[in-house]
Amino acid sequence: MSIEVGTVYEGKVTGITGFGAFVQLPGGKSGMVHISEIANTYVDDISKHLQEGQAVKVRVIGIDQQNRINLSIKKAVEGAESAPSARPIQRPQGGGPGGPGQGGPRPQSNGPRPPRQSTLVKTDDDSFEGKLKAFMQNSESRMSDIKSQRESRGGGGKRRK
Repeated sequence: MSIEVGTVYEGKVTGITGFGAFVQLPGGKSGMVHISEIANTYVDDISKHLQEGQAVKVRVIGIDQQNRINLSIKKAVEGAESAPSARPIQRPQGGGPGGPGQGGPRPQSNGPRPPRQSTLVKTDDDSFEGKLKAFMQNSESRMSDIKSQRESRGGGGKRRK
């Protein structure tokens, strides 16, 4: 079964974290509902709104380039006509005055680097809340990518002198 952005699915909550809830979708795939997409009110404790094993309706609001599925419960309830679609966007490369560390071009390394795949998600919602939600999702996605890279390299410990 192919998962498509904008489609509403019936799923089951399989896990709850501090930043969202994981939902099992039809066809064995799963996605995450960010804490900001659970309810139209402020959510400080997800377990007050969701329980593991609970059946929920979710709308797919984005699929990033790593095939992570971003879901929304509140947009599934709002209806199809009011939910903006989401799509991956590309980060600008280099550019800008000032050189390295200032948004300028980066110096070349000794070996070829694979192109960085953008995992950013942008919504068509131009409101402050929409931009803030996209920023938070992108920020948490980047942080999890950094943590997984450090763990795979065995880094993250203290430096030796």
